[in-house]
Amino acid sequence: MTRPWFLLLGVMFFGHQAQAQEAGPLVKYGKWVLVAGSAAMNYLALQAHNDADDSFNELESRCFDEPTRCDLGPTGTYTDPEIEGFYQTSLHYDRVARGWLIGGQTALAGAAALFIWELTLPKGPPENIPFEPEVRSLYRATGLGVRVKF
Repeated sequence: MTRPWFLLLGVMFFGHQAQAQEAGPLVKYGKWVLVAGSAAMNYLALQAHNDADDSFNELESRCFDEPTRCDLGPTGTYTDPEIEGFYQTSLHYDRVARGWLIGGQTALAGAAALFIWELTLPKGPPENIPFEPEVRSLYRATGLGVRVKF
């Protein structure tokens, strides 16, 4: 399961040659995709956690209503199959939530790495400036002018 993630990260970082002045589109837009993916995965983790809580709350309420239903057998499982089902459902959704949280935090770390990588690229003036002001220090004067590119 983790191999596709490493392959995707390898393609993102080493799949193309970066130009000297700007990040490639994979870095430029990939960081935002990772941020959105992180938010979505954390939302799914929240939903799974709520489902686990609902199942465990149902288990607790039934145990409070009739405590004998929550007796444990010799293997450590509940003797009542319905109560054991609630417990296993709660465990299942907890595992699902943990998986979504790990995925969301990994995506967020990847987005942070891409943000930092983009910030470390050398910056220069954009090429599409049609004219720019020019200031020169001359002997006993300062020269002002405009440079126009054709």
